[in-house]
Amino acid sequence: MTSSARAPIEIRLRALSAIDYAPGHSIRERIKYVAQQSFVDTHTGVEYRFTWRTISTWLYRYKKHGVTSLDNKTRADKNGYRKIQPNELAEAINEILPTLSKNKTGTFLKSVVYRQLRERGFVQRSQLSQTSFYRMVRENNLLDTGTTRKLRLSFSMQYANELWQADTMYGPSIKQSDGKWRKTFLIAFIDDASRVITHGEFFYRDNTENMIDAFRTALYKRGKPDRLYFDNGSNYKSTEILQACLRLDIRLSHAPVRDGAAKGKIERFFRGFRDRFLTQHTEFTSLEDLNSKTHDWIENQYNAKHHTGIQMIPTDRFALDLDRITFLTDDKYAEEIFFVEQNRKVSKTNVFSINLQKYECPVDLRGKTIQVRYSRNHRNRFIVFYDDKRMGEASLLNPHQNADQIREQYQKNTRGET
Repeated sequence: MTSSARAPIEIRLRALSAIDYAPGHSIRERIKYVAQQSFVDTHTGVEYRFTWRTISTWLYRYKKHGVTSLDNKTRADKNGYRKIQPNELAEAINEILPTLSKNKTGTFLKSVVYRQLRERGFVQRSQLSQTSFYRMVRENNLLDTGTTRKLRLSFSMQYANELWQADTMYGPSIKQSDGKWRKTFLIAFIDDASRVITHGEFFYRDNTENMIDAFRTALYKRGKPDRLYFDNGSNYKSTEILQACLRLDIRLSHAPVRDGAAKGKIERFFRGFRDRFLTQHTEFTSLEDLNSKTHDWIENQYNAKHHTGIQMIPTDRFALDLDRITFLTDDKYAEEIFFVEQNRKVSKTNVFSINLQKYECPVDLRGKTIQVRYSRNHRNRFIVFYDDKRMGEASLLNPHQNADQIREQYQKNTRGET
């Protein structure tokens, strides 16, 4: 058995999910029942058991703050750094130094660097005080470009698709046919090791639907990442994203609020995109025109050109690890990966209720608790899963047809027919 403090977030979510299926007349009884069970990590083979008080605490945090409150917290070591690591700070400093000038002695003033880090949102005072910043710079020689480069490289993943970062950037406004202007939002994903932009696309709305659409496209273009490091916005914490990651076995983490250092690579791409693309393209006739030019620039000017951070072309670096990458199969069931999932209890007549309507299960599941998946925007098609197996598509209940079938069967029975 292993301590609950070391349990990965996937195991904690499985423990919370087990509460829904546990017997008991109260939530406390169901939690105590789950506390008697053990959960095995399929990747490591480690077995975990948790006290009912631990599970209760997780359930309270999950309901109040969402899934990110379940992630492991970094412990404060006596001689370590609690809220930001040297390699993360090196990423942030690398963003600041090119915009600053050295003093007469040929060095950068630490006070100026710290002030710029705060003003540009890379760090907050509560996250890194000025005294702690001075100590980290002194102990790790962070204002030396050679040292900083080594630390930044240690902050990178070893293989392509080990980690993706994602974020949203405000884009240009586009004039509509009615004369009004509409804002645009760029959702982009970057591979940590190769710096390849796995996908970038503009939308008129910064919402969950568009986030899912962009994420789906990135997965089909570049394969499945092992981990995701997303922004802390609500779109990146939606139920569909969380459930899709669980189904695809992708570990999901969220950056702390306003933690620019943690998202250094995607932030740097956004800065380069503004400076090298948006400054040269000031007008767009439509959203399609904007996306067409953006796609061309990303694939031909960014992904296919030498990158100073890795000292090679991003697509060439990505190609080195192609044998390690898992690509999604584009079949008729693939879209269901991104469906919302809800539990439903099937009645004795093999019927369940959802969205104020009744549906029949595709197979006999009377008395069972099933999982129903459906699209957020098309709530007229419901896919039934049971015991992690796809049972088929549910059909809208037709009480008149069922009554006719019952009457016909009754008449056959009275006539002695089979």
